[in-house]
Amino acid sequence: MSMTAFARVSVPAGDGEVICELRSVNHRYLEFALRLPEALEGLALAIRERLSKGLARGKVDVAFAARGTAAANALRYDPAVVADLVRVSATLRAAHPELAPLALADVLRWPGVMTSAAPASFEDQALAALEGALTALLEAREREGARLAALLLERLARIEDHVAEARASWASVATLLRTRLYARIDELGVAVDPGRLEQEVVFQVQKSDAREELDRLAIHASEARDVLQGGGAIGRRLDFLMQELNREANTLAAKSPSAALASQAVAIKVLVDQMREQVQNIE
Repeated sequence: MSMTAFARVSVPAGDGEVICELRSVNHRYLEFALRLPEALEGLALAIRERLSKGLARGKVDVAFAARGTAAANALRYDPAVVADLVRVSATLRAAHPELAPLALADVLRWPGVMTSAAPASFEDQALAALEGALTALLEAREREGARLAALLLERLARIEDHVAEARASWASVATLLRTRLYARIDELGVAVDPGRLEQEVVFQVQKSDAREELDRLAIHASEARDVLQGGGAIGRRLDFLMQELNREANTLAAKSPSAALASQAVAIKVLVDQMREQVQNIE
């Protein structure tokens, strides 16, 4: 499943609508950034809990908005706070008659008097919008994840083709090294024991032997395919396999004694780099 997606859902609310937008991008962990109207601030914990049940990784921007509905902006006052404020004002004026009477504007400005808390019905509509947006987001992430999986599988197949070609190129390595060594001896114009030359050829072949790296490249590519086809939360496992593929490709490039093998190693490295970038966006 991809971590990059966007979803927007609106739900009728009174004479207007409440809108929920979710936007997610790749991230190592699950992280939320909430933008809520004051009327819905009390839902922050419930929103985080619901998203945590549906998502495992990604940085998710959550935004709510209300359009044309009075419910989101309905003002209310706290009777208990007003009663305390009036009582204290009366007590002070009794002790200090010179104080001016408490004005309505003073009451309205007093912290805690006015609230814009939404009614329960409006909160229910907001949660319904969240549910719809989360469903749409997961569907979008699934579609993007399937597209990424297809691209990765195609690149894995190409890596396996290059591994097969590198194995074929390896068959001629001993002949190539022997030819190089004898040509160098001829250039120097010195006499060398043929037995010693053959020992040196064997040494050079062993030093350049990259068949283990080719075996591990094939194994890691096959495992990556199994992981992709298995589904679920696979991002971290794939990231590890990309590191292993990259390490083996680097070693293969360092050991390659021929242009053909070096070319295959470079081609594998390019494909692995492309895959590593794409894997970062898989949950």
